[in-house]
Amino acid sequence: MMTPAPRPSEGPDALSLVVVSLLKGVVYREESSALWQSLLQLQARVRDQVSVLGLRLMLDESEGHAFLKQRSEAEGGAELPRLIARRQLGYGLSLLLALLRKKLADADAAAGGSRLVLRRHELQELVRLFLPEGTNEVRWVERVNQDIERAVEMGFLRRLGEEEDTFEVRRILKAFVDAQWLEGFEQRLAAYRAQLVEKQQGGAE
Repeated sequence: MMTPAPRPSEGPDALSLVVVSLLKGVVYREESSALWQSLLQLQARVRDQVSVLGLRLMLDESEGHAFLKQRSEAEGGAELPRLIARRQLGYGLSLLLALLRKKLADADAAAGGSRLVLRRHELQELVRLFLPEGTNEVRWVERVNQDIERAVEMGFLRRLGEEEDTFEVRRILKAFVDAQWLEGFEQRLAAYRAQLVEKQQGGAE
């Protein structure tokens, strides 16, 4: 009688697989149900393992994603070299992500958490509202497309199938741009617009 192969959550290398996957990036329930189940069953051990590296496990079961976050100095412990690099975002990308987070919040309120899918031209139109007067249209479209590609690389947008112009706004964005941040959304957008105008004027000099 053959012995059934152990499920991923029970195998001897399950903990290593989960930790390494988290160190490489975000773990999504929808992309690997076996890995996700291992994470849920081993999460206490995972937290212990990553804490040695100065990291915290950020696990959201309802949204179906998990990632590692650098422990802040305020949380105590010795100061360690950073494993999770801080990302410097340009004005355009910051604006795009802020607008997408607001769009995601509106979609949640209207449809109870359904997927948010947008075409490339819809992403461009979101940003167009904050386009300074006199902007070169061709260069502007190029910059927005670069910001879209950067958002894809960072995991906040995902292309659907082979469609180059259709994207899903990934819910991991909620973990990076939270509800408290959105409270000052209008003020932040005004600041972004002022920065974009200033940057454009500076480039024209």
